[in-house]
Amino acid sequence: MVASWTMDNFSDFDAYLDALYLERGLSETTLRAYRVDLQGAEVYAQSVGQTIETLSDADINGFIGSLLSNGLKITSIQRKLSALHGFYKYQIRHGHRNDDPMARIQRPSKGRPLPKVLSENDISKLLEAPNTETQIGLRDRTMLEVLYASGLRVSELCRLERSNISLDQGVVRVLGKGSKERLVPLGDAARAWLQRYLKEARPELPDPLGPVIFPGRSGAPMARQTFWHRLKYVARLAGITVEPSPHTLRHAFATHLVNNGADLRVVQLLLGHEDLSTTQIYTHVARERLKQLHIAHHPRA
Repeated sequence: MVASWTMDNFSDFDAYLDALYLERGLSETTLRAYRVDLQGAEVYAQSVGQTIETLSDADINGFIGSLLSNGLKITSIQRKLSALHGFYKYQIRHGHRNDDPMARIQRPSKGRPLPKVLSENDISKLLEAPNTETQIGLRDRTMLEVLYASGLRVSELCRLERSNISLDQGVVRVLGKGSKERLVPLGDAARAWLQRYLKEARPELPDPLGPVIFPGRSGAPMARQTFWHRLKYVARLAGITVEPSPHTLRHAFATHLVNNGADLRVVQLLLGHEDLSTTQIYTHVARERLKQLHIAHHPRA
């Protein structure tokens, strides 16, 4: 199946690294990392009576298992497998091997990271932090209240116009991704803050009679980045140590609903997710929170 080339033949090994340098313009540092990764694979191969060129897919799965058992990070394992895959492609191209064992390997995945979610107590502190005696503070408080009440994306919040909101019915009409429309309830608290903001603060902001509810300096919708800076500022005021992301309140909205027994399909509709699997991440967040509470409070945890 394969020729008798081994990594002891450094002229061929260096030829592979030279090819990487010429074809992809890799730096010396990256080339050294490739060399170390492949030498590690060769050490494993020798431990199972093989060479790197004769490893089968079963052998490579064993190699992955040894890396995992040694506590290596998934990103490091992925890099080593990428180096090995490139090496086998080079060997096939030059007639030293006629198959690629990496083609049959399911590489380990980092998985989707769970979003960082603020507790209900932290959300309360965040909402109460802005100085609502000022126009900007009242605007910030209203934006935060609407986000937490509705689970809107920040871009959806910034684009809201007066015609999108029915204060009488307590709902907001959202134009989401793919121009898909959904109706989301606001709740009494958010509706009350909106009423106060529109009466006391909005007339003093740019383009006071314009359609945009939360304008930037020009009267156009506030930029997403501007809101993010305001959110980080308010989080510091509230003494929250976890740095917020633009989706902080959207994640909190969904997780707190699930924690309190909301049906996942209802949360899916409120968030505007097309696929239920996208929403299911919040069940994992809820489980993680339950585990933490169990560890913190159960005497035999």
